Amino acid sequence: MEHIQTQTEWEEEMGKKVLAYIRDELCMDFPFFDVALRAFEPVGKDSLRAFATEGIHLYFPAAHYLKVFEENDLFLKRAYLHVLLHCLYAHLWTKGMRDQNRWNLACDIAVEYLIDGFDRPSTRRLLSWSRTSVYDRMRQEKMISAPQIYDLLEEYSPDQRMALAQEFYTDDHGLWGEKQQQAPMPGRGNSSDQAQKKWQKLARQVQFKREKSDKTDEEAYALSQARIEAGKRRRTYRDFLIRFATYHEQLRVNEDEFDLNYYTYGLREYGNLLLIEPLETREEKRIQEFVIAVDTSYSTNGELVEQFLKETLGVLLEKNAFFTTAKIHLLQCDDQIQEDLVITQATDIEAVFRRFEIKGGGNTDFRPVFSYVEELKRAGAVQSLGGLLYFTDGNGIYPQKRPDYKCAFLYMDDYEEEKVPAWAIRLKLGKEGCHEYRAGEGRD
Repeated sequence: MEHIQTQTEWEEEMGKKVLAYIRDELCMDFPFFDVALRAFEPVGKDSLRAFATEGIHLYFPAAHYLKVFEENDLFLKRAYLHVLLHCLYAHLWTKGMRDQNRWNLACDIAVEYLIDGFDRPSTRRLLSWSRTSVYDRMRQEKMISAPQIYDLLEEYSPDQRMALAQEFYTDDHGLWGEKQQQAPMPGRGNSSDQAQKKWQKLARQVQFKREKSDKTDEEAYALSQARIEAGKRRRTYRDFLIRFATYHEQLRVNEDEFDLNYYTYGLREYGNLLLIEPLETREEKRIQEFVIAVDTSYSTNGELVEQFLKETLGVLLEKNAFFTTAKIHLLQCDDQIQEDLVITQATDIEAVFRRFEIKGGGNTDFRPVFSYVEELKRAGAVQSLGGLLYFTDGNGIYPQKRPDYKCAFLYMDDYEEEKVPAWAIRLKLGKEGCHEYRAGEGRD
C-alpha cells in the first residue's frame, strides 16, 4: 500500500529543501565555510521556535520556518550562519563554570558581531542602536571573543543584559554540551566528544581556507583576532580531574570469555575439582577513595565554592565512576576542620546540595586538613587514598612536608606562587576551564 505523506512529513521535506537553498546561498558569499555548512544533519522538530543543535543535528521548526522563509529569508540565512559559528568557536562545549544566561548572551553577541562585520549580500542588515553601542564598546576594549564579552557583560545591569538577550537571540542553546543516549562507537567516546572533535577539525579547515584568501576587510580582522577557538582545544577541569584521580583495578569474571561447559564438566566428573579456571578476568577502573577540601575562610566566595563542587561531583556522578566501596570525604575547613561529609553513593551527593551551606569564615591554614587525613589513615577510615583536591583562594599556611598521596591546590584567582610547596600540584581555574597548570616536583 502506497504511503500517503502527512502534513508534518511534507513540511519537514520542504523545510530541508529550504535549508539546502539557504546553505547554497551562504556558500556563494562564504566559500571558506563550504564544508562546514554541509556538516549538519537537518531534523524537523516543531516543538522548537528556532534552530537548535548539539553539534551533530540541526533541529528546526519546519512549519514555522516555512512561513519565515516566505517573509524574511535573510533571517534564516543569518540564523544558519549563527549556529554554524557557535560550533566553529566551540561555544557548545566551553561554558565551564560560567553563568548559563550570561554565557548564552556572550556567545550570541560574539557570532552576531562577526556576521554583521562580514557585510555580505546574504547576511547584510541595518544595525540597531543597541547593537552599534555594544560593538563600539567591544572595539574600544578590544574584546570580541565570547569569554571576553562574558567578562564585559558583568558591567551591565540585569535589565540591560535582558534587553541585549532579546536583541541578539537567534537560536536555542538548550542542547549545548548534551551527551546523547545512543551507544558510542567503540573507542570513540560519547557523541558530544565526537561532535566537538568534528568541529575542531572543521575549524582548522575554515581557518586555513580563510588565511589563503586575500580579504582585508572587517571580516578578516575579526577572524584573525578572535581565532577559531575550537581549533585549539582547552584542557578542561573535567580532563584534569579524570587524570588526577587514582583509578584501581577491580577484577571480576569475564562472562564474554568464560566457558561454562568446561566448568560444569569438571564439577560433575571430579567433584569439587575444577577442570579449568574461569578466564579470569576483566579489568574495571573506578575511583576508590578521594578527599575534597573546601576552604571556607572569610575571603572565599560561596558561589564559587558551589560551582566547584557541582563541577567536581558532577564528574564523580558519571556512570561507573565509583569503585564498589567508594568513599569520598568532603571537608569544609578554614583554620580548622568545620565539617566532614562522607559520600558513598550518588544519593549522598544529591543530599549534599539540598542542605549545603558554608561553615567557617576564619583565617586559612591548610595544615589541619593534612593532619586530619593522616588521622583518618591511622584509624583505618581511609585505606587507599587516591588524592586530595584543595579548593582555596591561596591565602593560607601551607604544610612543608610532602604527603604520600597526590595533592592539588585549585585556585580561582591569582595566588602567591613562591609560597606553594614544590611538591604540590597547582591549577588556576578559569571560568572557561583550566590554565596555568603546574605539576608538583615530587620532593620535600
